[in-house]
Amino acid sequence: MLAFCLLITACTSVSPPPASAQEQPVEIRRATLPFKIDEPGAARLGQLIWRGGIAMTATSASFGGWSDLHVSADGRTLTSISDVGGWLTATIEYDGKGNLAGLSGARTGQLRGPDGRAIQGKIEADAESMTRLADGSWLVAFERYHRIWRYPTLQGVPSLVEGPPDIARLPANGGIEAMITLADGRIIAISEEFRRRPGTVAGWVGSPQPDGRYHWRAFDYPTIPDFHPTAIARLPDGSFVMLERAFDIARGVRCRITRFEAVDLEPGGVVRPQELARLASPYAVDNLEGLAAGKGRNGETLLWLISDDNFNPLQRNILMMFELAEP
Repeated sequence: MLAFCLLITACTSVSPPPASAQEQPVEIRRATLPFKIDEPGAARLGQLIWRGGIAMTATSASFGGWSDLHVSADGRTLTSISDVGGWLTATIEYDGKGNLAGLSGARTGQLRGPDGRAIQGKIEADAESMTRLADGSWLVAFERYHRIWRYPTLQGVPSLVEGPPDIARLPANGGIEAMITLADGRIIAISEEFRRRPGTVAGWVGSPQPDGRYHWRAFDYPTIPDFHPTAIARLPDGSFVMLERAFDIARGVRCRITRFEAVDLEPGGVVRPQELARLASPYAVDNLEGLAAGKGRNGETLLWLISDDNFNPLQRNILMMFELAEP
């Protein structure tokens, strides 16, 4: 996570109270999010078509910091993790047109460590990316204390997964920010800030081995000035979509969404992303860190994005949905 405050001189971020490892219900309050503040009828930006958005608050003080996102194949169940070690599950609600309307049946808890205790504190609990394996288990990547843990369930006790050889060299606050599982069991992991060559960040493809380990091969993902990857998802056609984010005081938060082909993931190669859209004020945007993709009820390709509010009252937890237009 790129830790920042929207106004440095007025930063009032606070750490949330320790959360229980026990699963518990939480009521999510929502407010409708306009796509473009100064143009109520706006519905498209680049190749993204607006399908609804909400700003979320909750009855739990530990609600927030959402750093990655998974949506089930049927588009009904949302799962997220936070950068203080929390997790969230909820049912996604849609209106009569199939647009995002809200969340219901939400439940939260705290990830555990190998000792079975709830993980606490920023260094231990900074979960930044997640992916679900074919057997239903989860891989969660943490930064600061860089490692990948495998959870049988999000309420379960994890085991360590051997990560890429470079994992110990990753910047403290720039670790594995994007991660996804492929149908054949391979794992794609991309660093937020670690570079092997100028103008790129490092990524790896991990192939599962008979002994349960992964054989990791490196590639590079090109970046543009100020933007860093925060999430990855696979589209129904087999290509990939990436979420990137930038921030500075003068321009605030900006995010861009890119797409690249699976054939670009060659050992030692460089991905060739195509920009689909760029979000910045007055369009709906915040510290977007989570991304999921899937199909809608009419066969359209949908993208869901979630933000990390850093537990800062000047920021928001937002959830947005877009339809990906045909080129």
